[in-house]
Amino acid sequence: MIATLWNLFFSFLKVGMLSFGGAYSLLPVIEREVVKNNHWLTPDEFMQTLSIVEFVPGAISIKFATYTGYKSAGILGAVAANLGNMLFPAMLMIGMFYTISHFGKHPQVMKAFSAIKYAIIGMIMVIMVQYLMKGQFQYKFIIFLLAGIVMTYLNIHPAFIVISVGLLALLI
Repeated sequence: MIATLWNLFFSFLKVGMLSFGGAYSLLPVIEREVVKNNHWLTPDEFMQTLSIVEFVPGAISIKFATYTGYKSAGILGAVAANLGNMLFPAMLMIGMFYTISHFGKHPQVMKAFSAIKYAIIGMIMVIMVQYLMKGQFQYKFIIFLLAGIVMTYLNIHPAFIVISVGLLALLI
């Protein structure tokens, strides 16, 4: 049990250390740790968990850490995974706030932050394509396009789009 708790802590410490950009950019890191490296979730279970994680409010990495930790080692597993997940980002944020308050206007610092954004966009696109290709491609792709169009052109809040699509799926 102790070995599992340490493994959860260190695996999600890696997630916290390597998931720059937040939200969907960290999914490849989580998938590698929980599916490929430790086999806590199967690939299908990862995708099912992603659906649940998208539905429940809050940070994606915390929800994945909670689910994976609880599934693997109960409440203590959820706590260990979340502590690992949050430790490095919390320390990094303190350091970043200090750095930005002192060096934020420096051209090289601004260039670095700009470049990181493009890497994050690429990682998000890879996860989107993988997610769309899993299963009923046409059905998911149509929802993907309609949700994007509605959000962009009708200026509807994303929460209403998510709820509407969920209700629509119940009817189909």
